[in-house]
Amino acid sequence: MRKTTSFLLGTIVALCAAAAPAAELRPGLKPCRLSGLENDALCGVVRRPLDPAQPQGTQIDIHYAVLPALARNRKPDPVFFFAGGPGQSAIELAGPVARMQGRVLNRRDVVLVDQRGTGRSAPLACDDPPPTAPLAESADPGSQERQMRECLAKLKALPHGDLRHYTTWVAMQDADAVRAALGAAQINVVGGSYGTRAVLEYLRQFPKQVRRAVIDGVAPPDMVLAAAFSTDNQAALDAVFSACEAEPACRQRHPQLQQNWRGLLASLPREASVAHPVTGEVQKMTVTRELVLGLARAPLYVPALASALPQAIDEASRGRFGPMVGLASAMGGGRLGRLQAGMHFSVVCAEDIPRLARATDAPGADFGTAFADQYRRICAEWPRGTVPEAFYTLPAAPAPVLVLSGGADPVTPPRHGERVTRALGAKARHVVVPQAGHGVMAIGCMRDAIFRFIDEPDDGEALKTEAGCAEKMPRPQAFRPVTAGEGTK
Repeated sequence: MRKTTSFLLGTIVALCAAAAPAAELRPGLKPCRLSGLENDALCGVVRRPLDPAQPQGTQIDIHYAVLPALARNRKPDPVFFFAGGPGQSAIELAGPVARMQGRVLNRRDVVLVDQRGTGRSAPLACDDPPPTAPLAESADPGSQERQMRECLAKLKALPHGDLRHYTTWVAMQDADAVRAALGAAQINVVGGSYGTRAVLEYLRQFPKQVRRAVIDGVAPPDMVLAAAFSTDNQAALDAVFSACEAEPACRQRHPQLQQNWRGLLASLPREASVAHPVTGEVQKMTVTRELVLGLARAPLYVPALASALPQAIDEASRGRFGPMVGLASAMGGGRLGRLQAGMHFSVVCAEDIPRLARATDAPGADFGTAFADQYRRICAEWPRGTVPEAFYTLPAAPAPVLVLSGGADPVTPPRHGERVTRALGAKARHVVVPQAGHGVMAIGCMRDAIFRFIDEPDDGEALKTEAGCAEKMPRPQAFRPVTAGEGTK
């Protein structure tokens, strides 16, 4: 189900600079080369039971990597980074994370743990179609669900294929085993997108082990993803329409944008010829309502891409779907990409779908329940783990927590961050960047704010860290294509 699981696409936490020139030897760790890093990291493994209730049963290896601090006299509290998805490998993000300008690595190690089911830790990977796959195949929900059934059969045959044991609450016990292996009394925990759910669960289970926490694009445990997505996608799309109406040039160029959008949806399904965004080959395909909604939601993650939606929607309303397909492909078309789909569904089918009937989020007028319906169909066959009721609670924060939200985020907008901040209490602070999309930590000045928050010795002063530097960041103006002869004399 490639086009419905972009819950974590577009979110890379930017915390650190390049790794140390030479990785020092430490007990239990070996120098290793990671993709995207110029220098050695340190890699380790902890052996864990697949089923925590059977400690002598099937064992799995949890892999982790340490990006060593630059200073010889490093701080004793490393930063643990939890990836998004669910289903993303933290270790595979080593290069992008390390290349971001930041100051955390000056005095603190950064630890990347491949959560069980991802990366190198008992991976639950499905076979993704190649980027050159026919558009008709990629757009067919039946084909996607058939692929997931085939993947499920393959995963269940693995030595670690009991898919009931890949939930967040179990995975955070693995993370604490990594902390213990490193000999750290306390750690700083950082997560983006689904990684925020992991951080909140680690806080709940191991409150004394946390010194500071940063959560960016909050997806709390009691958020029913498949229901909330429809509500939040709709709000983000409506904001695109409102922004175009408020911008004179966009309003003049697209005077009937919302009417064209409604008319486009009403005209579906329809046959169309579209140039493949990778091969350039013109292919025939059936354009469905679900496909168009998926194409529209993908660029909403990044405001710079969303600025081109008015142009793409107007083109699609005239039967030219190439711009919408191309725009979505810039975000991977909403495909899983490098996510481990088996881990994704093991988490969502256990933690979210059982609560779908009780969800209070009103479906978006356009997005409706299509997203939730696809999850229902796949999860009906997926082995479902048990989750303790306490998992869905949000106890008062035991340590300072910096909560970050992007005002234009289509999946984890500020409404979730606001509620979580209230629940966490006096030691939590919520910062909203009004015109940011899904994830704000990559913004230059926010990286510095996060460093100061983590580095400040005093808890009270940490919560006062100046973090409003990006509040006035403008929304990108609507895209306007360059016409022939424009700009010439």
